[in-house]
Amino acid sequence: MRRIFLGLLSCTLATGVGADEGMWLFNQPPRQILKERHQFDATDPWLDHLQKSSVRFNSGGSGSFVSEDGLLISNHHVGADALQKLSSEKKNYLHDGFYAPTPAEEVKCLDLELNVLQSIEDVTARVNAAIPAGADAAKSFLARRKVIAEIEKESQDKTGLRSDVVTLWQGGAYHLYRYKRYTDVRLVFAPEQQIAFYGGDPDNFEFPRFDLDICLFRAYENGQPAQVKDFLKFSATGPVDGDLVFVSGHPGGTSRLLTMAELELLRDRLTPFRLATLKRQEVLLVNWSERGEENARRCREELFGIQNSRKAIDGRLAGLLDPDLMGPKATSEAAFKTKLANQPEYVEALAAYARIAEASQVLATNFVRLYLLENAQAFNCDSFRLARTLLRAGEERPKPNGERLREYSDSGKTSLELALFSEKPIYKDLEILTLTDSLTFMAGQLGAGDPLVVKILAGKSPRDRAVELIEKTRVRDLDLRKMMYEGGAKYVNGVNDPLIDLARLVDSEARALRKIAENQGEAKQQAHAAIARAQNALLGTSGYPDATFTLRLSFGVVKGYQEDGHLIEPFTTLAGLYERSKQMKNRTPFDLPPQWEKRKSHLNLKTPYNFVSTDDIIGGNSGSPVVNRAGEFVGIIFDGNLQSLPADYAYTEKQGRATSVDSAAIIEALDKVYGVKQLSHELMTGHRGK
Repeated sequence: MRRIFLGLLSCTLATGVGADEGMWLFNQPPRQILKERHQFDATDPWLDHLQKSSVRFNSGGSGSFVSEDGLLISNHHVGADALQKLSSEKKNYLHDGFYAPTPAEEVKCLDLELNVLQSIEDVTARVNAAIPAGADAAKSFLARRKVIAEIEKESQDKTGLRSDVVTLWQGGAYHLYRYKRYTDVRLVFAPEQQIAFYGGDPDNFEFPRFDLDICLFRAYENGQPAQVKDFLKFSATGPVDGDLVFVSGHPGGTSRLLTMAELELLRDRLTPFRLATLKRQEVLLVNWSERGEENARRCREELFGIQNSRKAIDGRLAGLLDPDLMGPKATSEAAFKTKLANQPEYVEALAAYARIAEASQVLATNFVRLYLLENAQAFNCDSFRLARTLLRAGEERPKPNGERLREYSDSGKTSLELALFSEKPIYKDLEILTLTDSLTFMAGQLGAGDPLVVKILAGKSPRDRAVELIEKTRVRDLDLRKMMYEGGAKYVNGVNDPLIDLARLVDSEARALRKIAENQGEAKQQAHAAIARAQNALLGTSGYPDATFTLRLSFGVVKGYQEDGHLIEPFTTLAGLYERSKQMKNRTPFDLPPQWEKRKSHLNLKTPYNFVSTDDIIGGNSGSPVVNRAGEFVGIIFDGNLQSLPADYAYTEKQGRATSVDSAAIIEALDKVYGVKQLSHELMTGHRGK
């Protein structure tokens, strides 16, 4: 089948992709660039093996298989969601770490889903053919949703694989991704959080770094460890300065192909609003954590996520405000518009910029209510999310598959039910805290006199209303959830539950806001596709699409950088960890876990610990394997530096770097700090010992 390769160019329309830039599709790899720049031949077998060794964590993040017996590695902070759900007041896996010496002691995660990409198929022609000629955005969206649901269901029924149609190039192409799904995933090893996130928030997004940010799981099938053909051979030595290295992971989302109108909306409205929200939530949870150790344990993973996002979005906003970053984008767009204006056959592409600007303004007008109601940030608690899922499932499931909200389609059923029927702990005191805060925030944003706000608060203060809702709801009862889900709308409507009543109260407006967003999104997709066609015709096809939390290939070299007139070396060592602790007088968050202090004399302190490379990454790449030319595992991505944060909008290798844990340090720590030689043996041999 002919591959449609629509490339909106990311930095300058005239020169295309430069340096080691790119989050490339596995079915459209940068073979020529790799050959010319790095003398590397990306063969089909090499790519296929790396693709099928790579793992997506549906909770957010990446990983890879590292043994034929289903052993896989990711970051501690990617596994934190599973660790938090397995923990209790008596067993704190997130804080204290965990190791299962035998398969019988491996602990099953409550609701973790892993996806391994098996194949990609271009379905652009079929999707576009289903859109009636001249259809407006609303009709076009409904037709597109219907055909995508058909494609996904046909594929899933035929192959048994999870099947997702992915929108690429803002609507320029549609690819069908088929995944092997694992839902029986068990925890094997996690270090203490203190060493996994050494240096805490002060060192986050900085370099040098000294983190053992790893977590190991095992995938199971039919109650037995999964037998996998494709896994990565582990390197005992890691990379060296100047090595070409590849990252195979699932970057969550970038905005490099957006127009200036869209970027200005992000700069002036959406990003500052989101940043202020995160800072408010961070203060709330920090204060609550300081009231007791159990409070801190219960919200530790959520607080980490908020702090991490706050710092990342702060960096992105800085990028949007940086004229050196945004200036070339504005210049490129203006030059291309001039080129279009001089060629009448491209009048549709020129008009597309105006349509995108108009749609962006509509979204700006509605985004606060959309964020609060449809995104449910006015009701920030797990209990409300369960209630709304049950309410909407009852309404959506009887509809034809192609007419449902996307998350209730047949292809999404397994993932939805895994989350809905999770046995993860939900703490009423934390639910009351976050719901009170979000109800207060809603009233402040919309006004206490807003008719819907008046109905939501029902004559009570946000605190009293939150207490009433959380204390009286029954959606945390797993057996009742199952009955409501199976019983459908009639059963749900017969249950007297205040949170379901609240979800019903706001659902009409929430759905209307979602429809506005979907229609404006469809209008922007059509406009972007027109621009892409013109760019391909006038400038040629090259480049890569924005990230979509699907598997991508990045490449770069291990390389330091200059900062404030000083050379930042590309590697840290285990010796540097102990020096950092001494420098900071071993105070939190630079204190060492007792085991690391006790076992210092056993370590080769010259062992490389963390390193940086020019690989193009973004959020979602956390846990991605770093491999060398031979396809060997030489490291694992866990962060980027501060200078890499604007990579949402543009890539630069001047100072931006991806940060990884060195494979040599992983083996050294497992052997000499934790004494889990059976596990390190499995990593080095690729199979579990008997």
